[in-house]
Amino acid sequence: MLDTAQTGWQASAWDMVTRLADADGSAAHPHLAFLTSPLAPARDLSDAVHALCAVHGDHPGLAAEALSHCVQPDACDWLEAITEGFVIERAYIAQLAAAAGPLPSTPGQAETEAALIASRHALEMLAKSERRSCATGAVAALVQDWANIRLLLDRAATRFGVEPAPLHFPPHTETANRVAALGGTPATERAVSFGAQQLLAQHRGIWDLLEARASARES
Repeated sequence: MLDTAQTGWQASAWDMVTRLADADGSAAHPHLAFLTSPLAPARDLSDAVHALCAVHGDHPGLAAEALSHCVQPDACDWLEAITEGFVIERAYIAQLAAAAGPLPSTPGQAETEAALIASRHALEMLAKSERRSCATGAVAALVQDWANIRLLLDRAATRFGVEPAPLHFPPHTETANRVAALGGTPATERAVSFGAQQLLAQHRGIWDLLEARASARES
């Protein structure tokens, strides 16, 4: 493999977010792979939809919260475009949750609710971070990871008789270029990395929780 000194190519902040998402994001979690397979029971899909609704379905959400604080002014227009896209995503999740019906009966429901509230609070703190580019990194990782979450949502839509909604995020190349520029210094790149890692950790926690709940229902 050629190194960057030989090729003249240097990884950008967006490349870093992509690598983090590939290694530690939703795509690498076995429970998401199970949920997007034809083998997933409806109750497990329903549980996942309700969990995502609890974490990402409430207004304002991560992107809008980051936009309202916008400690990195040159990110504001990009954050606004992502925020507009998530208005549609929240409506889609709410529609899916209604179509999926009530939560499947599962031991430890109170502990689950507390964990999901804690996850939502952690995302709010990321969005409100005063560290330049931290919220940018979290939103960038959310956008990158959402492509895999969307596979689950669209699978649930098919199962529960809902028409899949079109995704309205900015073009992938636009996001890649903007995040690369927004994380263009060593300090901002580190902040992007931190925000991305924290967002992905929250998503891993959700899949861990849902996997444990699915196992408990089988017991």
